[in-house]
Amino acid sequence: MRVIQSIFCLMLLLPAQAFTADALKELILPLRERAEIEDRILAERLDTVVPMLMRREGIDAWILIAREYNEDPVLKTMLPATWLNARRRTVLMFIDHGGSRGVERMAVARYAVGDLFPGVWDPEEQPDQWQRIADILNEADPARIALNYSENYALADGLTYTEQQALHAALPARMQGRLQSAESLAVGWLETRIESEMEIYRDVMAVAHAIIREGFSAEVIIPGVTTTDDLVWWFRQRVQDLGLETWFHTSIETERSKRSLDEIAANNLDPEVLYKGDHIHIDFGISYLNLQTDTQQNAYILRDDEDDVPDYMKLALREGNRLQDILTSNFQVGRSGNDILARSLQQAREEGLNPIIYTHPIGLHGHAAGTTIGMWDQQDGVPGTGDYLMQPNTAYSIELNALVDVPEWGEQPLPMKLEEDGFFTGDSFYYIQPRQTEYHVIDPTP
Repeated sequence: MRVIQSIFCLMLLLPAQAFTADALKELILPLRERAEIEDRILAERLDTVVPMLMRREGIDAWILIAREYNEDPVLKTMLPATWLNARRRTVLMFIDHGGSRGVERMAVARYAVGDLFPGVWDPEEQPDQWQRIADILNEADPARIALNYSENYALADGLTYTEQQALHAALPARMQGRLQSAESLAVGWLETRIESEMEIYRDVMAVAHAIIREGFSAEVIIPGVTTTDDLVWWFRQRVQDLGLETWFHTSIETERSKRSLDEIAANNLDPEVLYKGDHIHIDFGISYLNLQTDTQQNAYILRDDEDDVPDYMKLALREGNRLQDILTSNFQVGRSGNDILARSLQQAREEGLNPIIYTHPIGLHGHAAGTTIGMWDQQDGVPGTGDYLMQPNTAYSIELNALVDVPEWGEQPLPMKLEEDGFFTGDSFYYIQPRQTEYHVIDPTP
């Protein structure tokens, strides 16, 4: 397998304006090589993360059930790269035999699931798939059997009513009372990142940042001509042209000072067009190697009499960065998202900031399962997912907004919306790629 080249190292060697998405295209892996990496990481996760979680939560058997095109979200993350969907009814089972024998995994399905889940059902010998599941459980006799249903997490609630009813009916009465929610397993599986993933995540994040850098340039944005919608679709098309995907539609907003708003109104200009003096905000994410990015950064279009971003806007960015620091300094294993939110908001307000915090886990999904730290409209805490306790080896999209009062901007505060992806080891936090601490500067001067 070809060794993945370090995009980050290349970024250090090339000037920012030269490091375009065209250069990145040479570093983005073809599908076959992506599949090899994805399957290698999946196998490592199945070998290490699942046994750790089952022992941690005291679960003896974990059953995941899905039918083609109606996949349990967790089961879908366990399928090899060549399995784009479940086939017929796919049942994955993990049974902890204890001791050195450890956790056995299997597919109670017509087909083995790649090399990861050996097939243990022969329909010619036992036509009833549900009975085969019951026979396996009878033999193993697990005390606690976990199924994917959850009130708090949609991603952990993949077991359909029909499948639950059929399984329940097939089990002997003595086992029906052993069934319980697999929420802690499902969330743990989705939120836990291993070292091999984090090595790749750095490259995935570098790709996302480089695309933003190219889009926020004079080569793409022509003041007075380019609209916000033009820029949105430029990003969508660029991602597609690179052979990547995005998990949500790109968002572009213009934040305008009173001076800019007055100029647009006085000259009867189209507010959807980008102009000199505009503060541009992007919300952008890609999907690559089974990992997601979610980034919000800011750019500024220089006016004719400017050669740098105004000082008051730099101040606003510093206050946004300070809010990020306050939030991540409160990360602690065993602390709930609601507790982290309350501590961070109080500290920020004591320092004179005007904060809104809405940070979420990220990884196999964009808005992923794990510790939720506020929502933009729930600053008093989030019931359920906000009560979930923070765990080590988890990734978060540090998403927030510092509303900054500066006279030069106008009567309304300047919103400093930022979002950067980072990793919490359990002892410390770091950004997967360096966060934005300076504006993207768009200089329209020829």
